[in-house]
Amino acid sequence: MTFTEWLIVFLVIQLVHFLATWKIYIKAGRKAWEAAVPVYNAIVLMQIINRPKWWVILLFIPVVNLLMFPIIWIETCRSFGHNKSHDTYLAVISLGFYLFYLNYATDLNYIENRSLQPKTSLGEWVSSIAFAIIAATLVHTYFMQPYTIPTSSLEKTLYVGDFLFVSKFHYGARVPMSVVSAPMVHDTLPILGKSYLSNSKDKESWLNKLTLPYMRVPGIQKIKRNDIVVFSWPNDTTSTMYNDRSKKFTYKPIDKRTNYVKRTVAIPGDSLEIRDGYVYINGKKTVLPDRAKTQYYFTVETEGKSFSAGALKRYNIREGKIINGKYLLNLTDEEAALIAKNPIVKSVTKMIEPNGIYNEEVFPHNPQYKWNQDNFGPIYIPKKEVTVDLNAKSMPFYKDIIERYEHNNLSIVGDNYFINGKKANSYTFKQDYYWMMGDNRQNSLDARFWGYVPFDHVVGKPVFIWLSWDPNAPDFMSKLKSIRWDRMFTTVGGSGEPVSYFNYFLIALLGYFGFSYYRSKRKKSDS
Repeated sequence: MTFTEWLIVFLVIQLVHFLATWKIYIKAGRKAWEAAVPVYNAIVLMQIINRPKWWVILLFIPVVNLLMFPIIWIETCRSFGHNKSHDTYLAVISLGFYLFYLNYATDLNYIENRSLQPKTSLGEWVSSIAFAIIAATLVHTYFMQPYTIPTSSLEKTLYVGDFLFVSKFHYGARVPMSVVSAPMVHDTLPILGKSYLSNSKDKESWLNKLTLPYMRVPGIQKIKRNDIVVFSWPNDTTSTMYNDRSKKFTYKPIDKRTNYVKRTVAIPGDSLEIRDGYVYINGKKTVLPDRAKTQYYFTVETEGKSFSAGALKRYNIREGKIINGKYLLNLTDEEAALIAKNPIVKSVTKMIEPNGIYNEEVFPHNPQYKWNQDNFGPIYIPKKEVTVDLNAKSMPFYKDIIERYEHNNLSIVGDNYFINGKKANSYTFKQDYYWMMGDNRQNSLDARFWGYVPFDHVVGKPVFIWLSWDPNAPDFMSKLKSIRWDRMFTTVGGSGEPVSYFNYFLIALLGYFGFSYYRSKRKKSDS
């Protein structure tokens, strides 16, 4: 929906609220018109149900408000003596329309200054759980989100099985677009499937109109080159990536697309080129942080001899296989140079696709650009408010931007381009774009295959590894034994070898429990 459409929905909801509660307001000693004034009616309602006024803020925070509405309905019922179990069930199941029954079909008796303490231990437990979920949803949605590394695209920088905290406030939290969705989950729920309402086959379905327009809370910094970023996969609305240029459409809201994590190789306004696997930005070979471990495939010939377990560990070999009697290993240049000195090694050959060999899987998927994953570009990274010419050479790069990411109607008639019905020979970008790649250069599904990442797809910045273990361990106990203690409580950014702060965390935790125990003992002795 557009902002105008959402304003209309908001006003309709206010009208429904007025019709359902104006007598309730009168019975509480207020005026009927107070139930009709947007926002002010919520402030008055908080006074009626004897709840703090700051709750009103929670009613206007997407996703969090879905949890708050049932609480407000229940609290309104209880403020007028309807505190039986069936009142609670009917208020929730009817989506608040039970208030119409109370407003018109009952003789309400307002209970002023009612006790807010739950009358049963079950009620107290439910109340505590509800507000714990609300607080966790608020943190998860707008401040910090847990994330698990699923693939090896950043291997030796971030490991498969690393559990991260992703900061939403560094680049600004993206306001949820899928307003009707389950809290604290991404796109799926066990058994039920999708965690949100949508129609995957018809983008114009009314279900898909329930999404909010893109909005973002202001961030504290901009995305810089070499930042590791979590983002929503732009290509997660087509049927598949490889060997399918049909672009069969499957609708998913931006905030429910698959989350990816890559390194920001180029930022808006940059010119990017890849020469024999090495990235050049604005004509200069990029210099990565010292923690970045760029890897390539190397064929290692040993004439049938095998590396010992100690050698595999010494060379930091984490990915590899044997093909036709030769090792195919994922190594950094430094590791390859070291392994070449091993007496059993006869040759070490870097696997690079030659310049000029066309790979149709590589962006922009057009034969006039004979590029592959190791020799690519140069390519311009679009910047907000910059204008580019539209022609046969540039259109393969910008077609998806104009149509899919910036929501224009594009028609191509011969050599002529029409945007929203008007002939155009240029286009001005509405937002910034980024080029995201994995450090594991030849084992990474990244921007080389789908193209640019729009800023509205950015989720956040990984800042902290709170747990790390081997996900391939066969059972839970094996996973516990495989915990990488040296990676626990380490930072994602920074320079030098990562330092674990796990011991400091344990000391702080023990100190907290010790202080809490001492304080509780002292309170008992004072009483």
